[in-house]
This record gives sequence, C-alpha cells and structure tokens, in this order.
Amino acid sequence: MENDYRSGSAFGREATQEKRMTPFINLFRRYLREQGLPITSQREAVADVVFGTTGHLSVEDIEGALKGHGERIGKATIYRTMEILVRSGLVKEHDFGEGFKRYEHLFGHQPAHDHLICTSCSEVIEFQSPEILRLQEETARRHGFLPARHRLEIYGLCASCQERGVTVEYHGLTCPVDLLN
Repeated sequence: MENDYRSGSAFGREATQEKRMTPFINLFRRYLREQGLPITSQREAVADVVFGTTGHLSVEDIEGALKGHGERIGKATIYRTMEILVRSGLVKEHDFGEGFKRYEHLFGHQPAHDHLICTSCSEVIEFQSPEILRLQEETARRHGFLPARHRLEIYGLCASCQERGVTVEYHGLTCPVDLLN
C-alpha cells in the first residue's frame, strides 16, 4: 500500500488524502490519467500546495510549504510537476524578471487580471480594470485583431516600500538629449 504523504502512515491513505486535499486535485488526477502519466503522492502534494494558495509561488515557496507539512520532495520533482500543471492549463506560469518563475492556479481568480510587481520586495498585487479591458478590446477591434490573451505587468514600488523610503533607481541608458541639459 502507498504511504499517505500527509500523515506518513500507510493506512487510511484515501480517506486522509481526500479529506485534506483541495477539490482541484481531482482535475489534476484526471489530466494525469488522460496523458497516461502516473498519479503519485509527490505530484499530488505539490499540486495541493499550489491549489491551496492564492499567491504567486516560486519553486522555493512550494518547497518551503511542503517542508512545513513534513514533506521532503526534491526540487527536480517540483519543477517537473509544475511543468505538467502548466501544460494541463490548471496553473499559469509567470516570469516577473526575478530570475525565476512564479506560478498561480487559475481557480478563484478573476479571469482577466493584471499584476503590479514591486521591484524592491517582489510583492505581486493582482488587479482588474474594466477600463484596461475596454481599451484592449477597442484597440484590437480597430486593428482587426482577434486577441487570444493579454498580459499587463506594471513594475514599481508598493505602498509599504514607499513608506519605508525606498526609491526607484533607473539603471538604463541615458538619453543623448538628457546630456544636453
């Protein structure tokens, strides 16, 4: 019998796992079955962490949460599971320019939302704007374009970092016109 990944017990796996896991695990299991991939307790544990949060998780965040539940699942397994979750369409992958990817599940989120990313503390704030959606639709229509998806990420400083006195520093090229002043 397979060990229960939450309790460490070989008994009562189904009852314990079903009771504690998020309801979206069944969708992930179905996807794995349809793809002919094994349903493992490690994959389920990783997916459960992702489905159990509303944040934008890194692999390190996922690993930390698993360790907090007494799990010792290697990063390679976490990365492979995240690739499967992204391919399944249950999870979206984000690259906010931090040198690593972040992941969010697509359940309970507003379907069209955008992100504010703090360049100091890496906080990610989701927001929805009917005005942005309207402008996007108008722009696409004006150009005869049929949009499939969009992504808007605004980088800057969150309110907390501003209150702490953090400032935005520009490290790009200086415009030649600026040199004339």
